[in-house]
Amino acid sequence: MSEQNLVEAATRCFACGPDNPIGLRIRFSIDAEGRCNGTFTPGENHVGYRNTVHGGIIYSALDDVMANVLYLQDRKAHTARCEIRYRQALEIGQTIQLSGWIATERRRLVVLKSEARLATDQTLIADCEASFMTM
Repeated sequence: MSEQNLVEAATRCFACGPDNPIGLRIRFSIDAEGRCNGTFTPGENHVGYRNTVHGGIIYSALDDVMANVLYLQDRKAHTARCEIRYRQALEIGQTIQLSGWIATERRRLVVLKSEARLATDQTLIADCEASFMTM
């Protein structure tokens, strides 16, 4: 596969690329309502302070679940702006469920939202809103 095809296929994406040896390797899928979903269990390489997951790892997972709402529908886009709100600390080994969906869409601008919730009891860890520009 050529370098361009590797980029187009996103197999080296940090968040979801299966060919990225240091990536998160989150698998995403689209449900019947058009939501993108995935799960992620952070390990010891994702720590920020003591047993707490680095906020940038949580941000990456939320940004990517939103991007995959479009990517899995063969729509090319990139993040133009993103705002995250951290609600609870996430500890190493706690599995989160990720969900992303389209909030609004106008011409080339798509506003998406996402959430990360504990798989055990649905506690909200963080939520995000982002603007994506389609190409």
